[in-house]
Amino acid sequence: QVQLVESGGGLVQAGGSLRLSCAASGRASSTYAMAWFRQPPGKEREFVAAISSGGTTYYVDSVKGRFTISRDNAKNTVYLQMNSLAPEDTAVYFCAAGRGATIVRATYAYWGQGTQVTVSS
Repeated sequence: QVQLVESGGGLVQAGGSLRLSCAASGRASSTYAMAWFRQPPGKEREFVAAISSGGTTYYVDSVKGRFTISRDNAKNTVYLQMNSLAPEDTAVYFCAAGRGATIVRATYAYWGQGTQVTVSS
């Protein structure tokens, strides 16, 4: 079992930045691939970024060049640095852990409770 707790969400103006954190606990959590998904109001949950246990990263096209996913295995924490935020980035952001770094939601067995990010125009 892996437990995930997100933090760092909030309200920010367009063009601003936020850094989300996801603290993982549980057996061998550092060996899992980690990902961030988001769910905009009234829409389906969608892939944002993922990082493998070895550090390889993947991004959805809409966030490339603006968002950076990273992990600190010593702290069992994964981060999502979000720059140049836009109103369309408004969503609940979820951290997820799984055995492979993919864009497929079903790949991830463990999920956090989510943190709200609101970008005002």
